[in-house]
Amino acid sequence: MSFAATIAAAEGAAHVVTELPIPAIAYGVIVFTIFLVTAAVTFSFRDVANRHSEKAAAYAREHGEAKQH
Repeated sequence: MSFAATIAAAEGAAHVVTELPIPAIAYGVIVFTIFLVTAAVTFSFRDVANRHSEKAAAYAREHGEAKQH
């Protein structure tokens, strides 16, 4: 079969289109929402070490302070 005949046969074939289950913009909205939720969770752990500085100091007194490298 020649190249021209292959092209002609391909043009006559049915074109199958698979529809998305939701509109395309909805995928972006979903991903952006997931990003915002994970950013909020990450932000909630901001400055956690300083909230318990008295516990850390008590632990260091009891168990000896580790040398920083």
